[in-house]
Amino acid sequence: MIKSVVAVILGGGAGSRLSPLTSTRSKPAVPIAGKYRLVDIPISNCLNSDIGRMYVLTQFNSASLNKHIKNTYHFSVFSAAFVDIIAAEQTPDNPAWFQGTADAVRQSLRHINQQDFEYVLILSGDQLYQMDFHQMIEDHIKNNAEISIATIPVGAAEATEFGILKKGGDNIIQSFIEKPKKEVLKDWVSDTGDAMKAQGRDYLASMGIYIFNRNTLFNSLLEDFKDATDFGKEIIPFSINKHKVVSFQYEGYWTDIGNIHSFFEANLALTKDVPEFNLFDNKKAVYTRARMLPPAKISGTTLEKTIIAEGCIINASRVENSVIGIRTRIGYGTTIVSCYIMGTDYYETLEEMNASVTNGLPKLGIGERCYIKNTIIDKNCRIGNDVRINGGKHLTNSDHLLYTIKDGIVVVKKGAVLPDGFVI
Repeated sequence: MIKSVVAVILGGGAGSRLSPLTSTRSKPAVPIAGKYRLVDIPISNCLNSDIGRMYVLTQFNSASLNKHIKNTYHFSVFSAAFVDIIAAEQTPDNPAWFQGTADAVRQSLRHINQQDFEYVLILSGDQLYQMDFHQMIEDHIKNNAEISIATIPVGAAEATEFGILKKGGDNIIQSFIEKPKKEVLKDWVSDTGDAMKAQGRDYLASMGIYIFNRNTLFNSLLEDFKDATDFGKEIIPFSINKHKVVSFQYEGYWTDIGNIHSFFEANLALTKDVPEFNLFDNKKAVYTRARMLPPAKISGTTLEKTIIAEGCIINASRVENSVIGIRTRIGYGTTIVSCYIMGTDYYETLEEMNASVTNGLPKLGIGERCYIKNTIIDKNCRIGNDVRINGGKHLTNSDHLLYTIKDGIVVVKKGAVLPDGFVI
């Protein structure tokens, strides 16, 4: 374990752009890939990089996130490793909740300061990537940097959606602009290397991953920029002229799970023959809660480019380009195309199933003869027989009691009950 580094993972704000998935949980607690939570990604990256001391800062809808971390990350009594939760708290010195990313870390310093460390690695809890932080830390030390920022080369079409940094010699950051207009992009070109230039990726976007020297972080938050509330919009731009801020260029897969479309695309991309985010890697394992579930049981189903988590019972006719989460039950004659089904937290017994049918309530899971396409089905939903959900660009954005439509993607809300014959 690297003893000179502690990691701080930001739990994020209300996550309204990822609604309704965030209506009852925080963004880092949103299930991904059928069995993980988003927060498992930065934690796993830390563990794979021998960083064993982590703080997760939480505030909005934090109950399920806290429960997941408590039930998942247990270490040997002989190890100094931990994943601790720091929840927003009112104190006599500060009665306010976290006002932003920088303010969250500022209010947590009195807890973090109890550890012995030289560097603080600050991470977001809602990104999908696999990164060896060893390299970034070594680069930070070698360059004698005070702040290092992980950057990723992007093209002109993407650059307008990110904070763009411009670097000079020795990878030193010279300036920063937030979501630049297309007209000014020509002034923000950086030397990203021949391979990246050949792909038209001439701009350095901030990944929201930072390394601070201990003294630099404390001085910035408590003295120099004590009124600043956000890292990306305030602390980093303010620091460029005051500290040695260095770019660490990353060229692997990385995506920010900022909205329903990016979340949906990132999950379905896992079904590719060779996905950019590799779950099947011995050295870059993604850790999560160990569940004692049976293997998936599949009968009479044609499967095409599909990920199926453990504990599923699938009798569908066809499942294509989809991610099927834990304990999912799918009935006979059903077709699933380009969907993310999150699964359920429990099984219904045969007696409970019969009682549901007697009371006119669909069984937990997805019924028979359904057709579901371009849809996210949140946890613990009951989808009746002969239900038809045909998501796509022909649908307009709208919000309903049982479901939401965003960018043509239908999101069936957690615990929703869709009766027999329901059509979207």
